[in-house]
Amino acid sequence: MPVAENEKENEKGSPRTPEQETPRTPGKPFYFNTSEHLLRIGRQRASTLAELLQAIETCPEDSIFQHTFRTLQEHHFIRQGFSNDFAHWSLSACNEPALAEHLASVDVREYTAIAGLRNRMADTIRDFLQEHPKSSSHQAKEPFYFCASDILVLPTKFVADSLPAFINSIKQVGVHSLHHHFIEARLRLRLMSNDFSQWLEEEAGLPHVADAIEHIDIYTNTMEGVRQQIVRLVEPTLNRRG
Repeated sequence: MPVAENEKENEKGSPRTPEQETPRTPGKPFYFNTSEHLLRIGRQRASTLAELLQAIETCPEDSIFQHTFRTLQEHHFIRQGFSNDFAHWSLSACNEPALAEHLASVDVREYTAIAGLRNRMADTIRDFLQEHPKSSSHQAKEPFYFCASDILVLPTKFVADSLPAFINSIKQVGVHSLHHHFIEARLRLRLMSNDFSQWLEEEAGLPHVADAIEHIDIYTNTMEGVRQQIVRLVEPTLNRRG
């Protein structure tokens, strides 16, 4: 594959930055989708940390997804507590702040498959219980009910065949669409990336802008904050021509 013009080094021999990249006309449009989630309660529940560990090791993958990726979406609205349900329950129901902090520190962006995320959560609890065996059988104030969602992907009216159209769409689409493409996408792509960055790099020729978007902090930003940062990163490229 030939090297794109904006991939070449500048005259001083250093790689181009997002501020220096020149976009190209996208080869394919970006279709904005959204997703709806129908919550259902599963069969598994936990009343102790030992039971939580066992359930995490054996529950369906969509339950792990629900209590991590999906809870992160809700966190962007309420901005209270921890960004995954396992951490929140460890603190509120089990009064184990140290474990809660360890669980909350797990970054879902590091995983492109649920199996790896499941193992990380299980290992975190297992290590904690090995150090604090008495905490294993303490009864929680309330049980943890494992849930999952049936996901329905729906198209939106927004289709972008140019960078101006992409930015205009980003400004208008709902937060559920942003979450679908920016956070949930990595499980679908099985890549350490998101739909927006993939399109900007592959179709618009903006790899450094794409990388900057990928590094937006999803834990300290709301989805509205993510929206604003994407716009700020992409808009300056509109004034450049190849």
